[in-house]
Amino acid sequence: MWMKMSHFSCEDEALLQSMLRQLLQSVKEKITGAPSVECAEEILLHLEETDENFHNYEFVKYLRQYICSTLGSVIEEETEKCTSAQNQGEGSGYDTLVQHVTKKTQESKEYREMMHSLKNVMMVVVESLINKFEEDQMRNKEMHRKTKKEQHSAYYTDNCSDSDSSFNQSYTFMNQEQLQLLVERLDPAQPKEVRQEAMQTLCSAPPSDVLNCESWSNLRKHLTMSLSDPDSTFSDRILRFYAKTFSSSPLNMTREVYTSLAKHLELYFLSGENCVPTISDGIDITNPEIIRLLKKVRLLNEYQREVPSFWIRHPEKYMEEIVESTLLLLSVKRDQRHLVSPKLLDPVYFLALLDIKAVWFKKWMHANYSRTVVLRLLEKKYKSLINASVQQCVYYFESCESAVDATSRVNVLPQQYRSNNQKTFYSGQELQYIYFVHSLCLLGRLLIYKQGRNLFPVQLENRKGNYSPAILATEVLQILCDRTECATECLYSNTVIDALLHPIHNLLNGTEIYINCPETSLIHIADILARIAAVEDGLSLVLYGGNMSSAKKDSLTAAHTIVQFTKKLLDENVSVLSGTEMLPALKGAFIFVCRQMYGTCEGLQVLIPYGLHKSIADAWKKASSLSERIPTPVPGADSISSGNQESQNIMVWEETLLDDLLNFAATPKGLLLLQNTGALNECVTFMFSRFSKKRQVSGCERFSYGVMVTQMAATSPGAVALQRSGFIKALITELWAVLECGRDDLRVTHPSSTPVDPIDRSCQKNALQLPVQDDLNHQILQSFLALVNLLSYPAIYELIGDQEIPNKPEYSLREVPTNVIDVIDRLIILNSEAKIHSLFNYEQSHIFGLRLLSVLCCDLDTLLLLESQYKVSQVLLNAQKENVIETSEGPGNFIIDGISVETNHILVRINLTGGPAERILPQRVLNKGTDPYPWPMFSSYPLPRCYLSEAPKKADFRQDSDLNKLLASLKNPEKQPVWIENCRRQFCKIMKAKPDVISGTILAELIEKFVLHLSENPSECYFSTEEYEADDANVKNESLSSVQQLGIKMTVRYGKYLNLLKDGAENDLCLVLMHCDKFLKQQQTSVQSSLRCLQEGYAGYDWFASSVFLIMSGEREKTLTFLQQFSSLLISAFLWLRRLHVSVHLPIDTAESGIHPIYFCSAHYIEMLLKAELPLVFSAFHMSGFTPSQICQQWLSQCFWNYLDWSEICHYIATCIFLGPDYQIYMSISVFKHLQQDILQHTQTQDLQVFLKEEALHRFRVSDYLEYMESLEATYRPVLLRDMRNIRMQST
Repeated sequence: MWMKMSHFSCEDEALLQSMLRQLLQSVKEKITGAPSVECAEEILLHLEETDENFHNYEFVKYLRQYICSTLGSVIEEETEKCTSAQNQGEGSGYDTLVQHVTKKTQESKEYREMMHSLKNVMMVVVESLINKFEEDQMRNKEMHRKTKKEQHSAYYTDNCSDSDSSFNQSYTFMNQEQLQLLVERLDPAQPKEVRQEAMQTLCSAPPSDVLNCESWSNLRKHLTMSLSDPDSTFSDRILRFYAKTFSSSPLNMTREVYTSLAKHLELYFLSGENCVPTISDGIDITNPEIIRLLKKVRLLNEYQREVPSFWIRHPEKYMEEIVESTLLLLSVKRDQRHLVSPKLLDPVYFLALLDIKAVWFKKWMHANYSRTVVLRLLEKKYKSLINASVQQCVYYFESCESAVDATSRVNVLPQQYRSNNQKTFYSGQELQYIYFVHSLCLLGRLLIYKQGRNLFPVQLENRKGNYSPAILATEVLQILCDRTECATECLYSNTVIDALLHPIHNLLNGTEIYINCPETSLIHIADILARIAAVEDGLSLVLYGGNMSSAKKDSLTAAHTIVQFTKKLLDENVSVLSGTEMLPALKGAFIFVCRQMYGTCEGLQVLIPYGLHKSIADAWKKASSLSERIPTPVPGADSISSGNQESQNIMVWEETLLDDLLNFAATPKGLLLLQNTGALNECVTFMFSRFSKKRQVSGCERFSYGVMVTQMAATSPGAVALQRSGFIKALITELWAVLECGRDDLRVTHPSSTPVDPIDRSCQKNALQLPVQDDLNHQILQSFLALVNLLSYPAIYELIGDQEIPNKPEYSLREVPTNVIDVIDRLIILNSEAKIHSLFNYEQSHIFGLRLLSVLCCDLDTLLLLESQYKVSQVLLNAQKENVIETSEGPGNFIIDGISVETNHILVRINLTGGPAERILPQRVLNKGTDPYPWPMFSSYPLPRCYLSEAPKKADFRQDSDLNKLLASLKNPEKQPVWIENCRRQFCKIMKAKPDVISGTILAELIEKFVLHLSENPSECYFSTEEYEADDANVKNESLSSVQQLGIKMTVRYGKYLNLLKDGAENDLCLVLMHCDKFLKQQQTSVQSSLRCLQEGYAGYDWFASSVFLIMSGEREKTLTFLQQFSSLLISAFLWLRRLHVSVHLPIDTAESGIHPIYFCSAHYIEMLLKAELPLVFSAFHMSGFTPSQICQQWLSQCFWNYLDWSEICHYIATCIFLGPDYQIYMSISVFKHLQQDILQHTQTQDLQVFLKEEALHRFRVSDYLEYMESLEATYRPVLLRDMRNIRMQST
């Protein structure tokens, strides 16, 4: 159906017109209902999104076919190129491919030719449609007029109204001869009376007739000249005619009227005969001459604002004429070299007076169609207009600066201008301000667009730069900050930051500043700095001056200046600002800038030395004590009294400071600092109050409180604070509402059926998509993920440790769970009929509980706690027993439904220990075919053999030459530290080339000898240790907790599967753990804390000591000797979590916090490096409301048990021992790099936390990533090791 543009015939034009008419008829109602032209344009631009028939319109089909025909080959060629490039390298993803092909296609010659051809043809078609429309309108009007002949009896009838509105006038129709006569009578050479009469007649004629007459060009000249007529009545009638023309004629006619008016104004200002006022004279708008001039400029400006809404329907040359005539007028400068008098006002002053914020320019720059023309003309012909605007900004700033002296402050804007009274006179100072605003808006609009920024920098005469004061400059800067590309090019430079910080430097140095109202200016500066620091590139600039290497030099960048000034403000140690009413707002503004920094790991590192958290906490305590003294409001009292206002301000300030403190919880180390301030509980209570009201964190911060909640839940004090605030209760109440009370109508009218078939097909659904109504799935999933985020081991130990479940004989249907114990009791351990009958949606709710149990048990400490307190495995086995079909011959087959399938999966998961290749977990879905669930179910141990992988075989590598070199080095230690580096180099060489060599007894020998030599070297011993003799008689009276006993059984079971342990190993491991407890208790301090984890011994199981026991093949003496020597090394603080439990080696406030260095140090740096090295993964975590620190704490606490195979666990431990504690961090980053694609995918499916907790690390090998870890070491080791060595001073 499509036609070639090069052979465009009349038939083609008619066909296109009919297609276009069909489209317009279809959307007629939408367009006519639009309140404005701009809204109508928006409707058309988004038609594809709003009109379901969009792709059925013939015109759309035509365009699509035409584009495919013209560009199809180009697209195919570019796609092929891109695909082949991706196959050779690393895939970039579908979105990147589409973007690349689109970009290349738009840059092609074929695309440019197609757009040019299509544009020309459519202009012809649209022009024809408009002309036909106008002809139809004229015909209709003519028929209408014939019915009212009495209104047209006279020829020369003066029906021209005195009103400015063109709608109050009647028309008189004339033929060409009459119009020619009219033109002759309007000649300026004619007598005044003749011209006035002719002008009166012209006003009553239809503008379209006048503009289409053969003598229009002569008439236009006459009207332009007559605009200068001293008789104001005459020129006013011409303006009225112009206004009527603008409102009722198409662009091809009105452009000529506009350009003639612009030309007249240009000549007016260039002529030396007209009395144009000077800047010093000001503008008196009661002056008749000024009134006439402003009327002309106003008419011009009104047309400027309206014309962008329809000039796209006309040829580009029409628009170009309008734009060029405008720019030419605004560029007018009178030659005043021979004058001594002050500068005369230019046309732009009058335009700015009527349109101070340059709305006309904003509209011209809005659409690419007109913006391209404006920018081209500015670049080629009228760059002087930009120079003048920049010059005005510079001049205005300098005049403001000179107006402020050391003893007094002068308001730049006179009181007269700032009042609401009607003004009749504008002084020179006010005109300069108005022109400044206009210039600022014009320049700000230019800077938004890339082509506009290409027009800069501009060279000014005798000038070195520009400056933009207070509010208006802030508005433009805010616009730039909010557009990343603009901000990167225009704002992210040290020059801009230095300019913003200049007054702050002066205040810090005690230098007097010459700023009008410094408090307001500083608040604006803080706002811009906060916006800059809220974006990654801007934050880097503020922290490091745009150069990451400067971080290593500790140079005083913007961050240091800002935090120093903030501390001075909090201490009220800035004399110039003391006592001002705006001081709290100023403090809050600069704390907010700091908040953008300390809310990130890298920013907190820079700010920590200043102790800002203590300063904010002190300010909060002071505000809190003041608010406590506020009397209770009395009913009927004056609510707006100064006292009430003051008390309200204090309470607002207190909440602001709490919010600022709360944001320290965005990072692991920040959370420790917040805990040390003693304000954690109050901050969490404040957060919960805001969370309840669905309030966002702040304007600059993108994510809600989800990340902070997850961060807090990874620690014991954070979990307790969440419990006390009511957050956990609200979360569980909301969960119960959607799980048990959701969609009452469906529950009553469509009760869920009880499965009676041996196989219930409902369990084919994805495990997270619980069998509930579709509209509830999302709510239930969100509640599920919220609980997963919340219930880390430190949290669950504080919330359920040493507590029994209720196991009531009866449960009311109205009884709603309010805590975690209730959730376990009502949804997981359903061991009684009373619990089952208390659920409206038994199957749905129980599957929810089982899925939650499955995720929780992936944390081995949580599994041991639940098993020791509630015997969950026995409860699940009993449930499976009851799920067997009873037959006359005895027990039959298991009923296969959602509950039994999930239960079977959990039983296998919690009973088997091992990595991805060491255990087999049954799937949760049914297969198609005759055997939908091939996994055997069971109701007693041991597990069926099909779930056990074949045990790994031992191999002997002692003949390896590289290994022999390493062993030889270890037997004969040389001078330190050369020997250490040599051993590490040999270790890396073996790990990269033959990693399997480092296993079994060889691994044990390697780490044993290496640690022995390190512990004998005083420079390598970080902790001082006391002598301890491992005499078994000393621990006979010691006892192990039930959690430790279960952990020992799990370890021994795993060791026997690996063929590492023999009979009797269980007793040896018991002795090892008891000796470790006794040995480490010698290095513990007494703490005062209500935290459950600090009341007795170490809350979890000692996975590292158990791992060493397996590495040493169950040899008790070797294990104990190694652990004693190992405990003196820095690495022990991070590999062996039990090592620093309430240790004397930690600051007392850190020990009392219950937060381990593996969290506030290792996990903190994991988040920092993740953001720098894998930004997509970091963003995925934030979007999921989950934190890398929580999952890493779980992986590292249990030494990657159940996540890696035993060989890789050994390599992880050996790598950290040989290469340093920072390799624990590099190892975690490598895992995230390995999982990157999976993480991005599961972020999309909204189950990231479940994936990371449940899934083993398939195909991950430490040796594969050793080179990557070495590259990370080269970049980050100095900072990381320095901080890891500082854990003894972390509280400072």
